[in-house]
Amino acid sequence: MGTIITRSDKEVLHFFDEMKRVSDLIDHLPMGNRHLLDGENYLTDTELAGKLKLSKRTLLDYRSSGILPYYQIGGKILYRESDIVRLLEKNRKEAF
Repeated sequence: MGTIITRSDKEVLHFFDEMKRVSDLIDHLPMGNRHLLDGENYLTDTELAGKLKLSKRTLLDYRSSGILPYYQIGGKILYRESDIVRLLEKNRKEAF
């Protein structure tokens, strides 16, 4: 009969550790390694929420109120990086 593999086996734990390591490496690839479309970077909801430290719900509110420009292709939402930078600059407040 075969051996029963459990989640506490060394091989299983090693496999999942390696998968986590690879996933972390992919998540931290520099933006410069991403493909550009006509010289522009586009961010997903998840990427922009992470960069701005906002929830996806807040991004939805900003889109709905016309604050945040975006593209929608099917169910996918994309933001042009230059639009986000321009929006941030326009809304910058000086400290007194």
